[in-house]
Amino acid sequence: MIKERFNINYWSSWKKDLKANENKIYFALFLLIIATLISSLAGNYTSEIQGQYSADLILDHIHPVNLSFLFVWVYIAINVVFFAYPLFFRPQKLHVAIIMFGLLIFVRSISICLTHLVTPVTAIHVDFPWLFGNLRFQNDLFFSGHTSIPFLGFLTFKNKKMKSFMLIATITMAATVLLMHQHYSIDVFAAFFITYGIYKIGEKIFHEKLPA
Repeated sequence: MIKERFNINYWSSWKKDLKANENKIYFALFLLIIATLISSLAGNYTSEIQGQYSADLILDHIHPVNLSFLFVWVYIAINVVFFAYPLFFRPQKLHVAIIMFGLLIFVRSISICLTHLVTPVTAIHVDFPWLFGNLRFQNDLFFSGHTSIPFLGFLTFKNKKMKSFMLIATITMAATVLLMHQHYSIDVFAAFFITYGIYKIGEKIFHEKLPA
């Protein structure tokens, strides 16, 4: 009976929080859609450019390793968790997480257009399934989305378990893209600094952090 009452109270409070922030969430989703469209245009552009290969101190000393499961499915799972956590546990801050994500996508779209690098020739080929395949582009290297998205989650969420999960995910994805030669090392290392800057900009916009 107590558990049932807790569930009823939880879902009632959850719906109330969503309703109270309904307009903010719709606005955040609108901005995310715009950022995604810009990202798609930028990705199409980078896929067609005649860029340059680059020597890389780290990649030159490691053989490519096929970690496609981590690169595709774990990465997708990380993106799902990024939205699912605030949706179900912090609905009053869902719009903040969505806009943070959209801001990251927007900044990365500009960045990949300004850096005409070509995917390392030794990179292991991998395809994304379903709709995700339409968001997969060539030569969209600087900076690494696989690294920056979980790191943004680490910075944004204050819950200790979520921070630990996102930190482990960040390290795992950074190692994965390097071992698969999908990114140059500068794409990975720069992702930490740029993502931190994006987080601080988002923090200035909202003047608040996500609660624990």
